[in-house]
Amino acid sequence: MESGLWTCQALWASAIYDILQWEQPLGLKHNLCSSTHHSTDSKARADNGNLLNSVSLKKFLDQEAHRHINTDSDSEILPNYFASELNESGKARVNAEDCFKSLERTYKKCEGSWACTAMIAGLGLIGFRDPYGIRPIVIGSRTVEGGTDYMIASESVALQFLGCRLEDIRDPLPGEAVIIVKGSEPVFRQVQPKANYTPDIFEVGRLFAHGISVENARFKMGEKLAATIKKELGPERLAQVDVVIPIPETSNTSACAVAKHLKKELASGFVKNRYIFRTFLMSSQRLRRSGVRRKLHAMSAEFKDKTVLLVDDSIVRGNTSLEICLMAREAGAKSIIFPSASPPVRHSHIYGVDLASADELIAYSKTPAEIAVAIGADTVIYQTLPDLEAACAELSPRGIDCYFESGVFSGCYVTGVPEGHFEHLERVRGRNKKPKILEAARRTIGDTSTDEDLSQAVAGVELGSTQSPIASYSQDISLHDFNDYALPEY
Repeated sequence: MESGLWTCQALWASAIYDILQWEQPLGLKHNLCSSTHHSTDSKARADNGNLLNSVSLKKFLDQEAHRHINTDSDSEILPNYFASELNESGKARVNAEDCFKSLERTYKKCEGSWACTAMIAGLGLIGFRDPYGIRPIVIGSRTVEGGTDYMIASESVALQFLGCRLEDIRDPLPGEAVIIVKGSEPVFRQVQPKANYTPDIFEVGRLFAHGISVENARFKMGEKLAATIKKELGPERLAQVDVVIPIPETSNTSACAVAKHLKKELASGFVKNRYIFRTFLMSSQRLRRSGVRRKLHAMSAEFKDKTVLLVDDSIVRGNTSLEICLMAREAGAKSIIFPSASPPVRHSHIYGVDLASADELIAYSKTPAEIAVAIGADTVIYQTLPDLEAACAELSPRGIDCYFESGVFSGCYVTGVPEGHFEHLERVRGRNKKPKILEAARRTIGDTSTDEDLSQAVAGVELGSTQSPIASYSQDISLHDFNDYALPEY
């Protein structure tokens, strides 16, 4: 296993090259976020998700299992708990049955969402997912000279790129584990009775998972959104729309469906700089807003004196939307209608990407009309949650009666939320944020500066203040230093 702090492009390039060159029977690559980078255990792992009872698990590991935990990361807590259960076997080398039994005990104690893979010395590769199937995981195979390769990933595109056919890829069931021993076929075991299968609907529009094609899901979302736009605008205002413009690139397909069903021109009004990565994961509002300017360029010919329909996949904090609307105005847009292919994001995303505190979400305390004013649009239109669920259900192999985890939109989480969990998240966010601010300030003013200089720089880094030009300038020119700024806080 290899881990480290990389830009996404560099990590993908490294991962692809290494995987294609692998001559060993087992390997593991993790492209997600910063976590513990060294372990003396005979296991390597990659995971995705969030534990809701991490505090009690960490206490158990420390006081009873006597395993030292260095961080608040679930990426350290979950594998350590699994390892502690494996140790109960008393064996130097465990077998598949030991792993399945250990997972059964682990599942009884862990609450939340997870999709994990791990390599176990002397055994092979293991993969498992939470009982609700909230987080995505897929297993695939490819035929090679001399046998069959098996692979596990969070989405099918990674496996297809490496030669797996779509028909040879399957989703492990909720609460199911799979063990792949060298020279053997995968062995599946239901280690926990599956609850209602409720995949995270916030992820469906971003990756192929749960048997739903991301491209088809985005098109269906666009069809549903077009109907809502018609209803919200009415015939007179709809007739005034000159052009539909997607916000590259995740909204391209939805915008295509909107334009088709509204019978409007579709135009590429924004040119994307492919050397700038995901701005919503940047660590401050200042960086996110300036990152949008570097990522997108507005084409004046598509905006000048026009009423434009700017389609985005979602509105989270509003930083990106604000900059996009400003750019559209600067390019000459006469009027801006801003539809979102997702419903209002009003609540914390407790099972996956740590988007923000709820009070940082623009829809948390604002109506669509107030959001329009805040981002500089004339009108904001949201997809409804029933329409989003219907769009995904119509494509699901489980049929239209399937359910989804939609807590980020509705505030109702399928697992329930332990008392004090949100307060715990805020404390963790605060602890994680402070070292980043101090380090950014130290880089700004140098190691020989006084405490007063450091305090001023910290204020500038925290607030993006124009009163601290040195700190602000340092942040601005350090935008491409993604090792420091682009990693999400988990």
